[in-house]
Amino acid sequence: MARRVVVALLAPIAWVPPGVDPVDWRSALAEDVVDLLAMLNEVDTAVAVTRADRWLADAVTWPGTTVYEVPEPSPNAVFAALAGADGAAGTDPSSGAGPAGGTATTDRYEQVAVVAGDAPDLPGLTVGKLLRPLTSRPVALAPAEGGLPGLLGVAARLPVPSWLPPLDLDATVPAAVRAAAPRPGDLAVTPSWHRLRGPADLARLDPALSGWERTRSLLSGAGRSG
Repeated sequence: MARRVVVALLAPIAWVPPGVDPVDWRSALAEDVVDLLAMLNEVDTAVAVTRADRWLADAVTWPGTTVYEVPEPSPNAVFAALAGADGAAGTDPSSGAGPAGGTATTDRYEQVAVVAGDAPDLPGLTVGKLLRPLTSRPVALAPAEGGLPGLLGVAARLPVPSWLPPLDLDATVPAAVRAAAPRPGDLAVTPSWHRLRGPADLARLDPALSGWERTRSLLSGAGRSG
């Protein structure tokens, strides 16, 4: 079986529900996503943050979880950290692009998935579907549901193909990545899922799904129900 790692990218958020403390909201989303990844089978899990957000990783990760400090909150920066760009992987975390805490290095992995840190009720099955196409294709994308552009996540074989363009989880759409691929079949588009980026996304939360306890509790305390 391929050696795989799933990384939660805990990027800054642009929207907070009225009446909710922004730090509490961001922490709740991150904790629920990290807890979900910790329950996945047959993959390692990790977190990626910028140095300014290391406090968030420290607050929500389990002991021994690998934390990648990246220079910018993008999937490409995570790929570079895993690949040891400029000799960063396996170096002191003060370099700004390597792992800190845990022992994950690029030679351990053949596949990587990067998922957004604001999808607290994300089913593990959706993450599995993001990884599955890598048996025959080098890159897979899961779009974000809703009216906004962006991605729920991206998965790639390592080393990441040179044609992969810069990715922004809040702006990239699959068509732009497919246009950059040498062949349309080099990119798989997997089932979408919602992220919490605006008021309309609250209605997409599925109360029947287990997990997302911190987000559910925070919304209930602010007069909302999940």
